[in-house]
Amino acid sequence: MAGINPEDLEKLKKFIDFVSANPLILNVPQLGFLKRFIEKFGGKVPEGDYQMPAGGKCPFGGDAKTETKTQPPPSSTQADDEAAEPVVEEESEESEVELDMEGVIEPDNDVDQPMGDSSKTPSEEDIDKSSELRSQAAAAYGEQKYQEAIDLYTQAIEINPGNALFHAKRGQAFLKLKKPNACIRDCNKALEINCDSAAAYKYRGRANRLLGNWEDAAKDLRQACKLDYDEEADEWLREVTPNAKKIEQHRLKQQRKKAERERKAAEARRQKARQEQQKQSAGGGFPGMGGMNMGDLLAGMNDPEIMAAFQDIIQNPANIDKYKSNPKIAKLIETFKSSFPGGVPGFPGAGGFPGAGGAGAADEDSVPQPPPATEEPKAAPKKPDFVDDGLD
Repeated sequence: MAGINPEDLEKLKKFIDFVSANPLILNVPQLGFLKRFIEKFGGKVPEGDYQMPAGGKCPFGGDAKTETKTQPPPSSTQADDEAAEPVVEEESEESEVELDMEGVIEPDNDVDQPMGDSSKTPSEEDIDKSSELRSQAAAAYGEQKYQEAIDLYTQAIEINPGNALFHAKRGQAFLKLKKPNACIRDCNKALEINCDSAAAYKYRGRANRLLGNWEDAAKDLRQACKLDYDEEADEWLREVTPNAKKIEQHRLKQQRKKAERERKAAEARRQKARQEQQKQSAGGGFPGMGGMNMGDLLAGMNDPEIMAAFQDIIQNPANIDKYKSNPKIAKLIETFKSSFPGGVPGFPGAGGFPGAGGAGAADEDSVPQPPPATEEPKAAPKKPDFVDDGLD
């Protein structure tokens, strides 16, 4: 038969023969769909429990052992999902990175840090006064009076808040007091005012180094050297580069692992989709039968229009002509013919579906007529003992 694998037909035949000899197997939950299918067409499945052969193996293939109550197996959907999404233990971000943490300090939390009024426009007198305060602050810094230098820079900032260098230099003084967060806030402000402030990048880079922010430190110090090369900034850059490279390499490694996990998960999902598509195209199949193509047949059994048509045909097979023009019903009839060429046990007549090539069918396109009703043979009329010949 075109489109049907002969091996599949042979398996189907063996399955039908086995079910005919062991109808109780249709009460097995795995074959519930077939039991409902037969009963929809008027077939009767005897009640009772099927006794599995020794070893738990079905004669037609597959393993039909009953599952234990204590530990039910996962559903097919759950199993497929677990196969599609492989479980991968997350690695610690620090597990593969050994860093030199010497010189790292605890962060400071002091936020009392005046930034001045950004909307203020200083006069020439304000500019001169702030420059004088800056000179005094530089002198105090040189004498290692860092808090005094901070106070003087703060006064200069309040008078002339738009000077980026005042904020950067106060940040430098905060570094000396081991206040890297305060330094970062000042440098951020300086870069808001002047995005090309090499001093702000330099001191912020140093502050990030003290906090253990190695990559940020390397980035800032690299930018500082690019804008205005400084030997001290270059020395600080060389100091943080080893740790920064280790972290960068570790991050790239983690990204590659993540990408590989995502690739494998995507491939598993594609494989699952292909398997589902194959199951649908094969109609799911019977256990151990290799997947007979009966998807359309089983799906059609839930269609009231199709069921009504099939009941009508079963009652009078000649009515099949009424449905040849209905593509949906005609297609299902052909599917039924190809799936059960020898007929279905339990159907009226047991000679196969009309036109299915079963017993009594002349050819596929012919419409078999219902067999004549079987009647008891009538007895011959009894001759009378006396025959009147008409003579007196």
